[in-house]
Amino acid sequence: MSDIHMDPNVVSALRDMMEGGFADLLDTFLSDSQERLDQLKSAHLASDLTLVAHSFKGSSSNMGAIRLAHLCGQLEERAHKKQLAGVEKLVIEISDEYQMVRRLYVAERQRYAASESASN
Repeated sequence: MSDIHMDPNVVSALRDMMEGGFADLLDTFLSDSQERLDQLKSAHLASDLTLVAHSFKGSSSNMGAIRLAHLCGQLEERAHKKQLAGVEKLVIEISDEYQMVRRLYVAERQRYAASESASN
């Protein structure tokens, strides 16, 4: 499993591609991720876990949150196979990783805001 929390190349490419919308992209990712995490914690059905984990995996991957995407992929696979023993531990790992990713992306957003105000 990858130990990379945030792929700087993906983040850099997103910053270049999104230009002025980069801060909004980060904000949306963080708020959507918190919502998905809450859904994972409250899911009682394997099908719900599968859907939320799949969605969370995709957005994390798109944003360069490599380890978070990997953990969500593990959860998706286990839920899809209805192998739910111990998924609570995996949800905790996802939650912990999200908190790490959140700090990194908040810092990235602050750096971006500072560079934007410096260039204006």
